[in-house]
Formats: sequence, structure tokens, C-alpha cells
Amino acid sequence: MILVVGATGQLGGMVTRKLLDAGNAVRILVRRASDYSEIVAAGAEPAVGDLKDPASLDAACIGVQAVITTANSTARGGTDTVESVDRIGNRNLIEAAVQARVRRFIFISNVGADPQSPVPFMAAKGETEELLRNSGMNWTIVQPDLFMDKLPIMVVGAPALAGKPVTLVGQGRRVHSLVAMRDIAEYTIAALSHPEAESQTLVIGGPQAVSWRDVVAAFQHELGRHVPVHTVPPGQPTPGMPDLINGLLNGLETYDSRLDTTSLSEQYKVVPSTLQEWVHDFVRSHNPR
Repeated sequence: MILVVGATGQLGGMVTRKLLDAGNAVRILVRRASDYSEIVAAGAEPAVGDLKDPASLDAACIGVQAVITTANSTARGGTDTVESVDRIGNRNLIEAAVQARVRRFIFISNVGADPQSPVPFMAAKGETEELLRNSGMNWTIVQPDLFMDKLPIMVVGAPALAGKPVTLVGQGRRVHSLVAMRDIAEYTIAALSHPEAESQTLVIGGPQAVSWRDVVAAFQHELGRHVPVHTVPPGQPTPGMPDLINGLLNGLETYDSRLDTTSLSEQYKVVPSTLQEWVHDFVRSHNPR
């Protein structure tokens, strides 16, 4: 039995469906208010619980051989915060897995995760990585660079599709190895069946390092029209963005992340999606011609 935490989210949903398609027994941690009927209809077993409720995690981990968690607080609100979910919640889950003698634990983290990071989200990820490495379980930490499916959509894709200007922090020239969620889902599934992935941190990026300006150009090419760009000085908030996202955007303007994952993609047999391929698929699904 494989327990997926975060299965109602975008990446967790991809992982869950791939596991089910491959014939695995899958349990999903869900909250009562979540819409999980489609995943259950596909064959997943629901376990009602919450990362903030340790007792529910103890119950969810019974009889589980592997845990995969993609859950985080970025798309939540209310009582779901970096502190309650990404720090305390992940700690609760690791403790429950240890108590249940779970053999494998795969944690989806982020490039740049560090307990000393000035960005609370990254610091919480880093703390969770340390807890997992010292847990006694066979672990794999997946550290993807920026998802094509998240910040680029918020910053560039959504306004571009709506015919509105894009706002970038600084000049938008810093480069990062953007990676598609569908690729991370493939790596995550592959890690389960690759013994060499145990007790390893897999740092994963896309096939090329790109800037925010490159993301704008990719959408311009796909939409066939100019996308106007505004900028705000580093350290200043982007209008309409929540504090967590503003912190991440400003942090990304302080470094480049060029990752060469050619050998990793060959080892795990994952064909990486290029930015233009991903933008093409995204625009066609959201703006069919």
C-alpha cells in the first residue's frame, strides 16, 4: 500500500493517477471538505485526515509500505500556513510513518530548501529534509527547480491569456531550470522502483535554464501577439500577489539555478519537457483555437 499525501493537489493528483494506472494499491489522505470522488472512483482508498491532526496520520499510515507527500501550504489559506503545514505538519507525518514502520518515504521538496533560508517556506522544507534524513526510514528527497505549472502561470501565463500586462521583479533576466510537474511525477514514480534512489536527494530541473523574459517570449510565440511587461524594483511587492509568493519572487532575483539533469533523466528514463512544449500544451488546454 502506498499513501499519497496531497493527492487532491495538482502534482499529487498526477502521481496518484500514475500509481493507479500501474496497478498499485493507493491510499490517499483527504480532508472531509475536499473533492476526492474522482480519485476514489479511479481506485484509490480514502483516509480522512489532516497534517495538523497527528492521530489521523497514525491511522492513515497503518499497513503502508511507502509514503509520497507533495502537500504544502502554497495554495491554501486560513489555518494552513507554512508553520502549521510545511513545518509542523510534515514533522507529524514523518513521526507517524516512523511509528507505523513505513519502509519508504518520498518527500517533494524544492531546490533552495535550507533550514537557514530567509524565506520561511524554504526554511520549513529544509527542516523537513533534515528530519527525514535522520528518521531511520529509506528516504528519497525530490528537489525540483521551479515548476512551469505554478509561478510562471501566476506571473506570466494568467495575465498573458487575459490580455493584461505581465509584472516582473527586477529585469527578469535571472535564469532557472524550470521543470514540468508531469516530469516530476515521472521521477517520483521511478524512484519507488530504483533502489539507487534510496537515501538520495534528486535535484531536478528542465532541459534548459530560462529567464522570466524567456517565459514571456514563449507565451508571445504561442499566442501570436505581444505581451506587455512592467517591472517592480527588487524588494518591492508585485501587485496582487500574496506575501508568500512575493517572498519567493524576490528570492529568485538573487541567484541563478542552472541544473544539468541529462544523466538523471537517462537513468530514470524521463524525457524532459521543454518550456515551449509545455507552454504550447498549456495554451491549447486553456485557450483552444
